[in-house]
Amino acid sequence: MKQSEQKSKALDAALSQIERQFGKGAVMKMGEDRGPFPSISTGSLSLDIATGIGGFPVSRVSEIYGPESSG
Repeated sequence: MKQSEQKSKALDAALSQIERQFGKGAVMKMGEDRGPFPSISTGSLSLDIATGIGGFPVSRVSEIYGPESSG
């Protein structure tokens, strides 16, 4: 068995264990589709576009930060 196959199997086993312990969605792989999130518009088209989902996600914590005095 190739080393990459062994790593893949070990990763899958670890992810399965984490999901059993903490629930589905506790860990996600980069690039994995997370499905549509309901969102609330910010009232600013450019900010809605920047969030990637059209506003702030419902039932989630959002943080916006920037340099001092940036607005």
